[in-house]
Amino acid sequence: MNARPDSPVSEAAPSAPRRVEHQATDRGTIPIYATGVVEQPWSSYSATDHEVWSTLFERQQRLLVGRADGEFLHQQQAMGMEAGRIPKFDDLNRKLRAATGWEIIGVEGLLPELVFFEHLAARRFPVTWWIRRPEQLDYLSEPDLFHDLFGHVPLLMHPVFADYMAAYGRGGVKAHGLGAEALMNLTRLYWYTVEFGLIRGDDGLRIYGAGILSSKGESIYSLESPAPNRIGFDLERIMRTRYRIDTYQKTYFVIDSYEQLMRATEPDFTPIYARLAESPSIPAGDVLDGDRVYQRGTGEGWDDAGDV
Repeated sequence: MNARPDSPVSEAAPSAPRRVEHQATDRGTIPIYATGVVEQPWSSYSATDHEVWSTLFERQQRLLVGRADGEFLHQQQAMGMEAGRIPKFDDLNRKLRAATGWEIIGVEGLLPELVFFEHLAARRFPVTWWIRRPEQLDYLSEPDLFHDLFGHVPLLMHPVFADYMAAYGRGGVKAHGLGAEALMNLTRLYWYTVEFGLIRGDDGLRIYGAGILSSKGESIYSLESPAPNRIGFDLERIMRTRYRIDTYQKTYFVIDSYEQLMRATEPDFTPIYARLAESPSIPAGDVLDGDRVYQRGTGEGWDDAGDV
């Protein structure tokens, strides 16, 4: 998710887009934010940039066969994404607009939450224009072009998922006006669906969350490791559940279909937020009595600290 609450770097993007990245300090990494929409500087990508895209694309394409939801793989192919070079946003947008009315917009880095929500509500998906460096192939603490484009964009070709994302954006604008608690609840929903969601199919559990789809290690861990919990989708349960931002997840939530996600966004969340305000948050690794459990994780390798 290209969003975090903070002040933006600037109100308008310069003509030459910047590479806005987190800053490392002796106390950890500090997120830096920008608000401007930029043109994709495709001609400025280096041979190394294209090579990084190619390496990651080919690796994940091989790895995701039998792991990713078939709809994701189908839509990625329908968009014309390929390993040979970084795709041009304009080329992808022609197909995306025709399919669901969505479009990709270029951004310089993380966006403030309200800006991000407003883009989603208008069917604009922000994609970071720059790609990670070769030494960052296996891990990057912030979204880059590969995460955004490879992981998020293909499912925006799916009509129901595309509607869910737009509805989420509208809900985000409303939650932002209601306050920090409502925003936290809604952010957890995004985290456990759009970023780290699993879907149940005829052949078992499959991946649809972009944070998993763009990660070699978590593509394997999320489905095959005995450590995490895998639990059936429950809207209010998810909105109460803390999560991890620095390691693989302790719990993955499983939807039955994208229609289930869309139905979950139909009610007015205002009374839900009021109920949740009276309930304690749930630690990321907990399993509750009422959960529909696909797997109760062993917890091997879990760090007790760091839940958000």
